[in-house]
Amino acid sequence: MNPLRSVSRRLVRDVDPLRFAIGILALIIIAFFPFVNDQLSAVLGLSLSGKVIPVLVQGTVLALGLNIVVGFAGLLDLGYAAFFAIGAYSAAFFTSSQSPIPVIRDSTPIIPGVCCPLNFWVAMLLSAAVAAAFGVVLGAPTLRLRGDYLAIVTLGFGEIVPLVIRNTPEVTKGTQGMNPIGLPILPSISLGPLQLGGKFGGDWVPWYYLAVGIVILSVIIAARLRASRVGRAWMAIREDEVAAASMGVNPVTTKLFAFAMGASLSGFAGSVWASYLQVIDPEQFRFDVSIMVLSMIVLGGMGSIPGVIAGSLILGMVDRGLPDYVHVLGNNLNNDFLRTFDTSQFRLAIFGLALVVMMLVRPEGLFPSSRRKMELHAAEESITEAEQQRATLYEAQR
Repeated sequence: MNPLRSVSRRLVRDVDPLRFAIGILALIIIAFFPFVNDQLSAVLGLSLSGKVIPVLVQGTVLALGLNIVVGFAGLLDLGYAAFFAIGAYSAAFFTSSQSPIPVIRDSTPIIPGVCCPLNFWVAMLLSAAVAAAFGVVLGAPTLRLRGDYLAIVTLGFGEIVPLVIRNTPEVTKGTQGMNPIGLPILPSISLGPLQLGGKFGGDWVPWYYLAVGIVILSVIIAARLRASRVGRAWMAIREDEVAAASMGVNPVTTKLFAFAMGASLSGFAGSVWASYLQVIDPEQFRFDVSIMVLSMIVLGGMGSIPGVIAGSLILGMVDRGLPDYVHVLGNNLNNDFLRTFDTSQFRLAIFGLALVVMMLVRPEGLFPSSRRKMELHAAEESITEAEQQRATLYEAQR
């Protein structure tokens, strides 16, 4: 039998048609979103160009990274914004004219086209590596901690990093912030009147496709890790660390690798975020960033990659776009109350209410993983089975 034909038959057999159709539809929407946004802006006066990139970079990528730590390995991390800050400042140190590194600051031409300052793409990889190293630094002292104690330590780490940045102006420029920061550059390609590539600037479309690329890369990394031996070890530790250790899983290296991989994705996002904004300061990496990302995971479903993406998009667009949505609705309905209503004042109340409702109605999240769903509903199934057995015994006694 032709091996290619056998592989194609296996793929057709294993792929869920509904998921395949949803995936194709999502790819079409992603590819043509800039054109759809232009139509929305022209017809409804609603433009998402200034919101979608922060949602993807500061929301989806961070949520996918934190999902490795919280969803896969079961390690509650409340200081995840610290790695986001480390990635952003690493990119600034490697590419900015305000860098504390002399050869970067003075633009010493060591390797033309690469250093110095560093090419953005090289700086992005190094930023992810630096964030991963700090993930190991955080994970090493917390190996013996679990649950609330681990959460308190990570919360402290998340608060320490912005304070260090704020109080070391000779290195990080403090509250003044660092700018400018290196921009991505792609090879220029001319297709008649169409010009592709070049240096990124004020046009949001190249940034959008870069953010989408980072999201796709993060999804591939998370999916491959979940299906790997390491991913199964993470889930074993999440269920019962003692039992996992007795079965041969090394909890030390497994936990450290979870912290490192989660931090590296945050470093990726931080480098793109710094380059996109062209200025970074400690106020961008406060504790509420960690809480927002954790809320995205809880809303979408811990351990579920599609759920995390959905939760990040929903919460991110509500957080950044709800006032505009309400104002546009008020303009279309000619309603003065909606036109002037400021929903940003009730932002935290809306998030809190949404999480409370989710915990009561669907504690596993909107799109949970099958394993997580079985875990949360195991008690309910046990009660149902016990009631059925009791009813059967009662009928037999009659």
